[in-house]
Amino acid sequence: MENITHHPLPAVVKQVADSQWQRLTDVWPDMSEQLGVEQEAQLRQMLGLSDFVAEQLCRHPNWIMSLFEGQLVSLDRADFSSELNSLLAGASDEEQVKAILRRYRNRQMVRLAWRDFQGYASLNDALLDLSALAEALIIAARDWLYQQMCTQHGTPCDSEGVAQPLMILGMGKLGGRELNFSSDIDLIFTFPEHGETRGGRRALDNQQFFIRMGQRLVNLLHQVTVDGFVYRVDMRLRPYGESGPLVVSFSGLEDYYQEQGRDWERYAMVKARALGPWNAFSDELHDMLRPFVYRRYLDFSAIDSLRKMKQLISQEVRRRKLTDNIKLGAGGIREVEFVVQSFQLIRGGREPALRQQSLFAAIDTLYSLGQLEYLAVDELKNSYQLLRRVENLLQAIGDHQTQTLPSSELDWQRLCFAMGMADEAELRSHIDTAMSKIHRYFNDTVGGQDTEEICELWTQPLWNVQDDDDAHSLMEEQSIADRALWPALKSWRETVAKRTIGPRGRDTLDKLMPLLLQEFTHLAAPSKAFTPVSKVLDQILTRTTYLELLFENPGARQQLVSLCLASPWIAQQLAKFPMLLDELIDPSQLYDTTSLDDYPSELRQYLLRVPEDDMEQQMEALRQFKLSQQLKIAAADVTGVLPVMQVSDHLTFLAEAIIEQVIQQAWQQVVARHGVPPHLQGDQMGFAVIGYGKAGGIELGYGSDLDLVFLHDYSREKYPQSSQTNGDRPVDIGHFYLKLAQRVLHLFSTRTTSGELYEVDMRLRPSGASGLLVSEIEYFGRYQQEEAWTWEHQALVRARFLFGDNALAVRFSELRRDVLAMARDHIQLAKEVREMRQKMRDHLLKVEPGYFDLKQSPGGIADIEFIAQYLVLAHTHTHPELATWSDNVRIFETLSELELLPHLSAQHLTQAYCYLRDESHHLTLQQQSGKLPIELVESHTQGVVDIYQQILGGDE
Repeated sequence: MENITHHPLPAVVKQVADSQWQRLTDVWPDMSEQLGVEQEAQLRQMLGLSDFVAEQLCRHPNWIMSLFEGQLVSLDRADFSSELNSLLAGASDEEQVKAILRRYRNRQMVRLAWRDFQGYASLNDALLDLSALAEALIIAARDWLYQQMCTQHGTPCDSEGVAQPLMILGMGKLGGRELNFSSDIDLIFTFPEHGETRGGRRALDNQQFFIRMGQRLVNLLHQVTVDGFVYRVDMRLRPYGESGPLVVSFSGLEDYYQEQGRDWERYAMVKARALGPWNAFSDELHDMLRPFVYRRYLDFSAIDSLRKMKQLISQEVRRRKLTDNIKLGAGGIREVEFVVQSFQLIRGGREPALRQQSLFAAIDTLYSLGQLEYLAVDELKNSYQLLRRVENLLQAIGDHQTQTLPSSELDWQRLCFAMGMADEAELRSHIDTAMSKIHRYFNDTVGGQDTEEICELWTQPLWNVQDDDDAHSLMEEQSIADRALWPALKSWRETVAKRTIGPRGRDTLDKLMPLLLQEFTHLAAPSKAFTPVSKVLDQILTRTTYLELLFENPGARQQLVSLCLASPWIAQQLAKFPMLLDELIDPSQLYDTTSLDDYPSELRQYLLRVPEDDMEQQMEALRQFKLSQQLKIAAADVTGVLPVMQVSDHLTFLAEAIIEQVIQQAWQQVVARHGVPPHLQGDQMGFAVIGYGKAGGIELGYGSDLDLVFLHDYSREKYPQSSQTNGDRPVDIGHFYLKLAQRVLHLFSTRTTSGELYEVDMRLRPSGASGLLVSEIEYFGRYQQEEAWTWEHQALVRARFLFGDNALAVRFSELRRDVLAMARDHIQLAKEVREMRQKMRDHLLKVEPGYFDLKQSPGGIADIEFIAQYLVLAHTHTHPELATWSDNVRIFETLSELELLPHLSAQHLTQAYCYLRDESHHLTLQQQSGKLPIELVESHTQGVVDIYQQILGGDE
């Protein structure tokens, strides 16, 4: 590469250089006397080209002369480790280590930025240098910390007494030795064998040792101090994501990837590499992971997985309105990685040479194996290298993690100067050419065709015609009998003409509408579908990317029309949240609802795309996930793919996955501020969420709120030594759990672009709205046994443990069983249940004559629920198995098996209950109130009324 010292700086860059030069002169007055002419010229250039370099040198002017003493031209990567080990040898505490690591990092990053801008290093060398520095810093911190912890707690050993190390997998570009200048580092911590420490005051389980070590290591690298940070550390690629333990053993890793590993985790593992000096444990780790990543056969399923991953990234680009992004945009850096890694995943099981982390090495191997032509290799490599160099320089300007082209003239001029380009237009031209080449190869390998050919359609003149007679003639020629379509189309078109949507949007709309109108022509009443679809279009007219999405995807157009016609509720969701249009692209995915057990892992994967420390984006992502999953459930519901029982199951399990993530996020936020209650061990929280009502009964509907109760396990009697949390700002432990509960409610209720997450009702907690927001579990048990009303015991029938530590789950189950099994007078119980039912009906039943309220009318859902609750409360004392279930269907099954309810009665109640809930779901999707003509339901409800009177008595 050409050195640029003798090139004059552009005027806007020179102005910055002069300002920074004056600033540096103020802190080093005799600078000019010590520098040669060429050295001064080069230093001036760097002060103008990189704000990061200028800031660091103004803080540490003593670095400058050592840079000119050979550090810029030559670099031995092995020096990083030896120098760091020497510097850390005398460090006695973590604050010293933090300062040493950060200053060393900043000094070396100045050096690497200088070498990059001045052309002393090729791109490959620059990326290797950055990766080697990161690895040296991580391993030096790990080794120092390991020695400290072994001194404190003893050495972790296996059963044979062999010392166990903390192994670190570097993921992504760190694993591939192709790290960006300002990249996050993705790590996974693991250790070989379980056992316990030896040589300490008391033995500590190996996993506990390494979890504590992992937490401290992340803190050493990640925490921002006066010297900045070493690296932003992302641990979310570990098994189970944020909800999984920070460190697991080799066997734990192996079990997870064998039983639960996902396609995206295979993709991530292609670049995984054990960091630090290679040893037998490194071999063992890689040998163990290889079968998960590389199948023994040719695995073409990888292409579809990568295509879906790319689709997710494209959705994110649209949602976050990312433009000029050279990593994630069409033809960006990520697409080159997809092309290469698709070949690796397909053929790596058969071709050991492809099992490598480096993209550059893998692409050369593909050429040697005949998988890529010379031209493809040449164009992909050159295009990739251009984008990576631009990315690296972009990040070296201010040490910011960005892949977005500049928005300021100054940064464009800096880039152009370092790249040897005349101006922004020339550099943009090179970037656009590179990205179009990459995108072509990506489509050939992974992506399929970008757009369809546009045919001449009869709907083209219909969209443009002005005269009513001409429009009617066109429709008659096509046998379109619906006379309401043209007036609706004409009226909407006139409204759109007054909207300001820009030339690109107008052009896309004109290309889209003939294709979209074509979708209506096979319908019996096209106007009925046009009305809800036009309301969706109203919301996206100024968001051209969504118009383009519909134009480019026939499947999305078809699904938009069919779903809007099937359900006004779905049409309203699409209009309120246009990002849901992304879900319509692939009909096979739209109707392939997530497996019930997969909601937690799908959500963790979804959240991986959002910066961990960006709480606003995390909250928005939770809402977007809920909306997109609800749409998939609703689509499967209206098309009959899911029966009613499964619709509720899916909506409930989706809510549980979201609850888990909300608690995790709230916990991290409160712990970061106040620390952890010291009575907890490992990953315990001592906190539980109990679901009541529909959440407890696994019967959530669309738009259901969540009836929740929060419990914790702390009491002064149980833990007299622990009264406050152990953080920098300690609080009373009871107050800690109150803050946690408040934070959870805040995360649920905050309204973002995608609305509220869930409405949460806490009124079923002990003492209702006047009670504590979170209760100690033994107090909860006493309250239920000694103070609760019968209606609260009825509610407890439908209560279910949703989230929390196992010990709390077991204890809650015991308390619930004990309360439900209390001996009760059946006559008095029936009277109280009946009176509560009547009070509810008086308050809530508002229905016009001839109609039936599915929930509150006699024989409706509430009557069925009260029958189940009465029978559980009446008979659990003698039949404890009745406390097992919280959902009505299985309660009726159990009552029938125990012969406490005639089989035919149980069968009728179950069928009526499912029918009424099914109708309730469908009415919601049609945006109608939960009422039907009496004649449609009485064959089901009259039997319920009869059974209610037989069991509970009274007049219905």
